[in-house]
Amino acid sequence: MFHRIRRRAAELNEAEGQFFELSARLQQPDSPEAERVWAELERGKQFAAVDDFLPPELRVPSRDQLGGMMMPWTQPLVLDGEMVACSECGAYRDWLILCTRDQVWLRCRAGHQQLETRLDTAWYNRNSGPTVSRHATFEDCLRHHGH
Repeated sequence: MFHRIRRRAAELNEAEGQFFELSARLQQPDSPEAERVWAELERGKQFAAVDDFLPPELRVPSRDQLGGMMMPWTQPLVLDGEMVACSECGAYRDWLILCTRDQVWLRCRAGHQQLETRLDTAWYNRNSGPTVSRHATFEDCLRHHGH
């Protein structure tokens, strides 16, 4: 059985043989067939340009076009073996993690915000999921997340 598989793999099928034969003929510099194929290709390039992009109101902005991103983080956040707590109220869970201008901010449920220098945009991108909603203002986004 394995001999049949090896023999079949070694043989060129008919389509492959035709392809190699045609490509060898097209490699010859002054071949009439090469000139005919190139002429067909040139004729095929003459087509009407079609604007196939979405209208601006339906386009989703990329991450670099957004003012910032936000994700909930309900469990305690542990960095460098230390649990992060709010510097004002001492809360240690139920964070909103904000990523804006290459900085990561933590916001507790009470509304206190603190810059977290141990986190960066790469960490945020690794831990955040896909964007599920877009909001016009920061307050709309906070309401969406229940803060």
